[in-house]
Amino acid sequence: MKEIIVASTNQGKIREIRAMLKDIGIEVKSLSDVFNEDIDIEENGQTFKENALIKAQTICDIIHKPTLADDSGLEVDAMNGEPGIYSARFLGHDTSYDIKNQYIIDAVKGKERGARFVCAMALCIPHEDPILIEEYFDGEIYDHIEGENGFGYDPIFYVPELQKTSAQLTLEEKNQYSHRAKALKKLYQILKEK
Repeated sequence: MKEIIVASTNQGKIREIRAMLKDIGIEVKSLSDVFNEDIDIEENGQTFKENALIKAQTICDIIHKPTLADDSGLEVDAMNGEPGIYSARFLGHDTSYDIKNQYIIDAVKGKERGARFVCAMALCIPHEDPILIEEYFDGEIYDHIEGENGFGYDPIFYVPELQKTSAQLTLEEKNQYSHRAKALKKLYQILKEK
């Protein structure tokens, strides 16, 4: 396999995947490298894996090339696993993460603070069974917003073993501990053997 299309236009995500797969000689392209217009895919799965698979399979069926997609989000124990698969849309698409993060801090006050980031990846290769991977990054909800690195829920996701939030981690630390880094390492091993 020489090329993988990533079903995303998120340049940060593309960079991470490109850096991880370049060692095994796989060229990584984004959706915008392949399509001139936006592709709207309805993510109507009930799990992270289902949504990743919907995205990867939809694009693979159109372009007939290996396609990788991920779906990720935050699960908070005291909120029965919410925001979960609705992490990006939680409290509305246009709601800032400062508001979303403060809402979650308030929701867990005086309760169990356990939480995890989840990353599901699906790789669809024409005429082969899809490859599905799911990894986790365990931590807890911090009592305030802290840190400048990262995005989304990173400033409220506290990692006890490192004694900092995900938004305070260096890129090296993130590439060692994060849910996406763990999933990419698994993918790397699978592709290395193909």
